[in-house]
Amino acid sequence: MVLQEREGGIRQKVGGVKERIIDYRSRLRSTPAGRLTLQVVTAVVGLTVVAVGIILIPFPGPGGLIVLTGLPILSLEFVWAQRLLAFTRRHLERWWRWVLRQSLVVRGLVAASGMAFVTGVVLLTLWLSFDSTPADLWRMLRGAS
Repeated sequence: MVLQEREGGIRQKVGGVKERIIDYRSRLRSTPAGRLTLQVVTAVVGLTVVAVGIILIPFPGPGGLIVLTGLPILSLEFVWAQRLLAFTRRHLERWWRWVLRQSLVVRGLVAASGMAFVTGVVLLTLWLSFDSTPADLWRMLRGAS
């Protein structure tokens, strides 16, 4: 962070957003209370994002991406989260490269199995939510009365 003097002898901090955040975090870490506060706040925010993502994984939508957003938040303060994030990235990249190397038929089967899983979870959720039999649910989905 650089101090720049303006008119009238006023000194102002000059720097990008990233430098200011790094400076703020280093000042927070300079005291035991600040370090603990930063870790607690990071843990609460990160775990909340991860928990919401885990809850949303079975449903159509970006549940997995939300989990992957919570891991970098946690990795700001925790070494275990950094290792878990590196492990997750490594394996997701391997999986993605494997899928892309496969034929169109295999990629279609992978997509179909994912869609079948999501469909099953949605149907199970509807079945449990409406407390009906699978036959009643099937009639409801078909639009029959």
